[in-house]
Amino acid sequence: MQIILNVFEEIWFLLLEMSPYLLFGFLIAGFLHTILDKSFIYRHLSGKSIFSIIKATLMGIPLPVCSCGVIPIAAHLKKKGAGKGSVLAFLISTPTSGVDSILATYALMGPIFAILRPISSFFGGFLAGILSNNIDKTPEIEERDCDVCETNIRKNKQSFFNKLIGIIRYGFVDLIEDTGKWLIIGIIAGGLISALLPQNIIEIYLSNTFFSYILMLIIAIPLYVCATGSIPIAASLMLKGLSPGAALIFLIAGPATNTATISFIYGKFGKKTFIIYLFSIIVTGILFGLLFDYIWNITGLSNRFFEGGMKMLPLWLKQVSAMLLILLISRMYAIKIISKVKKNQIKGKYKEFIISNMTCMHCEKIITKALKQIDSIEEVVVDLKTKKVRVFGNVENEIIIRVINKAGYTVD
Repeated sequence: MQIILNVFEEIWFLLLEMSPYLLFGFLIAGFLHTILDKSFIYRHLSGKSIFSIIKATLMGIPLPVCSCGVIPIAAHLKKKGAGKGSVLAFLISTPTSGVDSILATYALMGPIFAILRPISSFFGGFLAGILSNNIDKTPEIEERDCDVCETNIRKNKQSFFNKLIGIIRYGFVDLIEDTGKWLIIGIIAGGLISALLPQNIIEIYLSNTFFSYILMLIIAIPLYVCATGSIPIAASLMLKGLSPGAALIFLIAGPATNTATISFIYGKFGKKTFIIYLFSIIVTGILFGLLFDYIWNITGLSNRFFEGGMKMLPLWLKQVSAMLLILLISRMYAIKIISKVKKNQIKGKYKEFIISNMTCMHCEKIITKALKQIDSIEEVVVDLKTKKVRVFGNVENEIIIRVINKAGYTVD
C-alpha cells in the first residue's frame, strides 16, 4: 500500500511540475497557429535539406520551453508541414537550452557550462535531424491542417477576437486531443520510475566516472526536469563529487527528454525516429561530457560556483495548472466516450460519403454544422480516421454533396 501511495504521490508531483509548462507550450502552439502562415513553415522547415535542420535547431535554442512544453509546439510544426528531421532537431534543441537557462547556468555554474550548453544543444538537434533525414526513409504521414481551416484563419486575420478564439481552440482543444493520450502514458511512467528508483543509487556509483556517465543517462532520460530546474540539481551533484562531464550530461539529457516526450515521439513518429532521437541525445551527452572533463582536467579549473538564485513557480499556480490540464484531458475523453455511445445508439438507414480533404476536428465541426442545417437530416456521424460521413435522414444525395462542397470540402 505504501508503494502504491508513493507512486501516486510521484505522479501528482510530476503533474504539478509539468502542467504550467505544458499549458504554456499549448498556448505558444496556438499563438503560432494564428500568426504563422503554413507557407512560412514549408519555406523554412520542410524538406530534408541541411539548412532546414539548422534553422529548426537555431529557432529552438533561445526559446524558454521545456521538454514537455515543446510537445504541442512540435506537434503543431509537424501538422503545418515541417520535415521530420527539422521537427526532431527542434524537439532536442529547444528544451536543452533557452535564454533563461543559459543566464542561470552562467550565474550558478560558470561561463564554461553556459557556453557548452547551447553548443551541445545545437549539436544534438543537428545530429538528430541529419540522422533522421538520411536513415529514416519511412514515408511521412500528411498531418497538416486542412486548406479550409487555413482559409478561415486568413479570413479572420484582422480580428483580434477571432485570433484569440483560434489560439484557445487550437492550443487547448485540438492539440490536447492529439497529444493527450501520450502525455498521460508518459506522466504515469515517470511517476513509476521516480517512485521505484532506489534513492541511494547515486551515492553508490558516484565516484566512478564511467558509471556516473551511464547513471546520469539512465536517470536523466526518463526524468522530467526543465532546462533551468536542472541547474541546481547538477550543481549539488557536483558538490557531492560528480564529475563536471557527468553533470553536463545531466544538463543535456535531463531537459532534452522525459517519459512524456518519449511516448509522444514513439507514438507520433514511429520506432526508427524514436531510436534516432535517443541515440542522438546519448551520443551528444557522452561526447560533450568527455570533452568537458578533458578541458576541466587539463586547465585545472576549480570546482567553484558563483552565487545565484532562481525563482520557482508558486505552488498555487502549479495546482491550478494541474487541475486545468486534468479537466482539458478529461473533457477530451468524455467527448470521445459520449460520441462513441451516441454512434452505437444511432440506428436506421443512412447515406455514407467519403471526404478525403477532411483532416481535423475543425473539419468535423464545420461539416456537421453545415449538414445539420438541412431540416430533413436527423443525425450526422463523422469518422476522421476513415474520412467517412454518415448522414441519417431522407435527403437527396445531390443536396448533401452541394452542402458539403459549399462548406469547402470535396466528396470523393
